Amino acid sequence: MFKLRIVNRKYAQSILTMLRNKETPQIDFRKGLVRLGRILGFEIIEDYEYEELDVETPLGVSVRGLRVKDLDNTIIITVLRAAWPLTEGLIKVFYLAKMGVVAARRVEEKGMRNYEFDIDVSYVKLPRMINDSIVIISDVMVATGSTILKVLEEIAEHGKPKRYYIASVIATPIAVEKLQKYADSRSIDLRMLTISIDPEINDKGYIVPGLGDAGDRAFGS
Repeated sequence: MFKLRIVNRKYAQSILTMLRNKETPQIDFRKGLVRLGRILGFEIIEDYEYEELDVETPLGVSVRGLRVKDLDNTIIITVLRAAWPLTEGLIKVFYLAKMGVVAARRVEEKGMRNYEFDIDVSYVKLPRMINDSIVIISDVMVATGSTILKVLEEIAEHGKPKRYYIASVIATPIAVEKLQKYADSRSIDLRMLTISIDPEINDKGYIVPGLGDAGDRAFGS
């Protein structure tokens, strides 16, 4: 099962506009990704189950509230390096999450073939997966989907979580189609949240209009 959710909140769209602007300074760009990470976290947590419970206030009054389940069963996996600021925002919401990283790069020197890149994975460090884990993959730009698919394969070697999320800023219809096929073929619950679906990929594999190289703009080239 695959679900796509585009976050159309005015605040999120205003931050995206700032990120797209080529005049936005490096620090402002990085802080914008952090803010979007927090927004995406709030959107994701709406899917989580909860239980009702009673608590007593300092005034001695009993009141009905709720507790969100699975906060301590969440794993955030960061695709290095561009996604670090996005993850920083996510962990402000998922403060009990375990953390993992995957260092993956597109082998651009080999070129893009049929909107696919070879992916070189140089480092993987993931916590132990259990059947009730919820995995959030943090990746700013999902252009061809090649990197995310490689990360999903790495996760599958460590276990089968009950649900996967992709938290991104910009994606493309090509990537969405590939991810839907992947989820359907493996019968996994895969949900993607993004701030925008941009229509094109140029001959170098960059999203258009996009926001450029997110890693370089956040950390310097």
